[in-house]
Amino acid sequence: MLSLDPLGPEWDCPLGSKDLEEEEGPWGGGSGLPPPDCFPGSWRHDVGLDCKGSLEGAEARAWTVYYYSLLQSCLQQAGLPETQDRSQVPRTGCPGAEVTLCVLGSPSTFLSVLLEGGVQSPGNMLLCLSPTWLTKVPAPGQPGEAVLLVSKAVSFHPGGLTFLDDFVPPRRATYFLAGLGLGPGRGREAAELARDLTCPTGASAELARLLEDRLLTRRLLAQHGGAAVPATLAFTYKPPALLRGGEASPGLRLVELSGKEDQQTLVKEEVGAFLHSGALADALQVAVKLSGWRWRGRQAMRVYPRVELGTVVDTVLALLEKLEEEESVLVEAVCPPARLPFPGSAPPGPELAVRICAVVCRTQGDRPLLSKVVCSVGREDRPLRHQSSLPQTLEVALARCGLGETGQVAVVRRRVKAAAEAALAAVLALEAGLSAEQRGGRRARTDFLGVDFALTVEGRALTPVALELNSGLCLEACGALEGLWAAQRPRSAAEDAAAAPLVETMLRRSAHCLMEGKQLLLIGAGGVSKKFVWEAARDYGLKLHLVESDPNHFASQLVQTFIHFDVTEHRRDEENARLLAELVRARGLQLDGCFSYWDDCLVLTALLCRELGLPCSPPAAMRLAKQKSCTQLHLLRCHGPPWPAPSLHAVPCCPLETEADVEKAVHQVPLPGVMKLEFGAGAVGVRLVEDAPQCHEHFSRIARDLQGEADHPGIGLGWGHAMLLMEFIEGTEHDVDLVLFGGRLLAAFVSDNGPTRLPGFTETAACMPTGLAPEQEAQLVQAAFRCCLGCGLLDGVFNVELKLTGAGPKLIEINPRMGGFYLRDWILELYGVDLLLTAAMVACGLRPALPARPRARGHLVGVMCLVSQHLQVLSSTASRETLQALHDQGLLRLNWLEEVLVPGEYEEPYCSVACAGSSLAEARLRLLGLCQGLGIDGPHYPVAHFLSHFK
Repeated sequence: MLSLDPLGPEWDCPLGSKDLEEEEGPWGGGSGLPPPDCFPGSWRHDVGLDCKGSLEGAEARAWTVYYYSLLQSCLQQAGLPETQDRSQVPRTGCPGAEVTLCVLGSPSTFLSVLLEGGVQSPGNMLLCLSPTWLTKVPAPGQPGEAVLLVSKAVSFHPGGLTFLDDFVPPRRATYFLAGLGLGPGRGREAAELARDLTCPTGASAELARLLEDRLLTRRLLAQHGGAAVPATLAFTYKPPALLRGGEASPGLRLVELSGKEDQQTLVKEEVGAFLHSGALADALQVAVKLSGWRWRGRQAMRVYPRVELGTVVDTVLALLEKLEEEESVLVEAVCPPARLPFPGSAPPGPELAVRICAVVCRTQGDRPLLSKVVCSVGREDRPLRHQSSLPQTLEVALARCGLGETGQVAVVRRRVKAAAEAALAAVLALEAGLSAEQRGGRRARTDFLGVDFALTVEGRALTPVALELNSGLCLEACGALEGLWAAQRPRSAAEDAAAAPLVETMLRRSAHCLMEGKQLLLIGAGGVSKKFVWEAARDYGLKLHLVESDPNHFASQLVQTFIHFDVTEHRRDEENARLLAELVRARGLQLDGCFSYWDDCLVLTALLCRELGLPCSPPAAMRLAKQKSCTQLHLLRCHGPPWPAPSLHAVPCCPLETEADVEKAVHQVPLPGVMKLEFGAGAVGVRLVEDAPQCHEHFSRIARDLQGEADHPGIGLGWGHAMLLMEFIEGTEHDVDLVLFGGRLLAAFVSDNGPTRLPGFTETAACMPTGLAPEQEAQLVQAAFRCCLGCGLLDGVFNVELKLTGAGPKLIEINPRMGGFYLRDWILELYGVDLLLTAAMVACGLRPALPARPRARGHLVGVMCLVSQHLQVLSSTASRETLQALHDQGLLRLNWLEEVLVPGEYEEPYCSVACAGSSLAEARLRLLGLCQGLGIDGPHYPVAHFLSHFK
């Protein structure tokens, strides 16, 4: 006998002798006083649970005290300290400028989310123990929508530290997640608070009502495939619109009733046909249960042998009398538990059954991701219910049933992952077709889902069968499993919390909320590689005002305001900054921030921010980072303390403006060396030089060929064509993309580069995340961070190029803007972090809403295509149309970097072609095969060699 409903009273139905009145608790819609105190503990009870300006009745107050004690008990059992009451000294904060993740619900249900939020966004994850701690106020300029304000909450911090805080003025929620219900009591209050908010919400009563209707979700899963469901016969009375019509679903028979009475003949015929149908396969039992929101959380199921037709019919008829509109009675196959070890004979004694509980979260791009799997094991002849059995890992649960072979366990895990992610994908597809009213608000989405599975056998294969979807029960089970270990040892990096992807989604949606409608001045539109900016700005609701030299730039039609201004003459940046500031004031632009991602315009942007009083790193720091020799020479003088000092990472070099400088430099810098433009970008003009004649020759060639902006637009020639000679450093090359705010490192993303085609240094290949050992990765991140701080770069998104040598990381150069080429796209794809939005947040003086430990969701390996090497294949087997079609099919990841196929001596990559994989090796092999098939690989462009570092 299998039951997945929460604990409740025994239900004796055929004659309907006992009404179903038990609920999960107040957040599920129940009312009355809380359960008796069952939380023995020594914590303080004289804490300030009253919220100033709000009144609670005796019953509501009792629930608030109950949930506070429940929180303390959860913390105690996890080995975490008691909540400290600091409500007597209110937090002031910066209302409207802070990430505020607000949870209203049972502490035991959401503990995993709360603790993980305290790690990823310290002090910004708030638990409200009473609806009176929250207030809705009408949103200015947004009719029908409201702002949610938090006056009191328990805040969560790293190490499980918690504080009871008052907020004066109240904090504005940027994300809201609540336990919901439609009945009287707190569930209804939570539902009202969640409806039609301006901030994102991870649930709503409207969505919860859909998801917890077993018939609707069963049909949804059956129609979309990917998740097996039990064979089901459903009798429904006046079904909701979403269940009317549509195509028949495999294994699901829906019978619409015109009334609830006089249905004996129809019911007997349908039940008889169902019990004798092949859809039930090997099932020996059927379950009869009610479906609909009203029955949520109630122990409403009865199991009968398949042969007892009369009893099943009587039970269905008795339940039909209880139905209201849009409710159903289900008769479904009870999946026979898998006999383990499999295959083979079962051990003597009662058969064991396994229930699998999976939490799956919505991630970047609305893609589902399995977060954690928890199991329960019990006797086949006894119910397996949430909260009635100890949570176990999948490996332990299957081993207890006799299946310990690693490969078979891995197969089960893969099938659970595929089915759970397919379930959330089906839900997201359903939501995409709903109106804002049907969802409970413009910002309402389902961000996580619990999926309950029974493990059975289909066609001699162990198969997880999805029984139902829930919101909090699976999350609570996963949190309970994590809690079993919390007091014993700290969680390792490989043991992510079930709520980790959910908290990342909460932060990402909070960032969108904070930035919607922000007015930003953008200096320089960039080229084809930056086309993503305009679509992203529209999606995020940013209001862009563009300053650009080209009056015909396509982006001039995509912004709120276009200011045509020549920004290419950088010797006049000081004067131009003053002129631009006057233009901004004359147009009456009310700006929240100003930024640039274009190398040429970084110093001008810093100067303009200073004129307008907008946040930015100091102009002096931008100048220092922009001029490569100044960067290295300055850092060589930064000996510390603190240690290790930036000087450890700097490389000897000499600036070159004349032939005489070249002659002096070859005696000061060890050769071989690297010559490059002081203000260059894209590795244009960079060359390995092995002796003095080569140095003089290359200097003369650059002085002749690259004299001004017109000779090669966009690589910094508006600053002049001065060069530098620096020592050539042996080692592997890496990019580190950093996010700094107030001089603090918030995030870092490391990628590896393949060997270049010497004597040039144009990039050939890359992979992300890095394949380096964690210690080496940390060395690179800290070196990049120290070099930025050493130059005075305190706020922004920066790209730092380094080489990892036997003596540690050595600096190539700092690009004081977000990484170019494919980097923004790859980081967004793998980590769900958008460097464009992050840079915009910093420009507005907002601390970016970023996860503390971004985790890659896979691996990407890519190669560059060059016109000089691939002109023929780019015009045939790897044409623009072919590559785009492969990208659209998901077979490769494509980033266009140039628009026209024009070969030249000083070239930049034309495009980047990458493949994804669950491992570095898988992605690498896919890419190599693709390049061989398309003709990108060849004797003069050996892709296998360029990928040789990525092993």
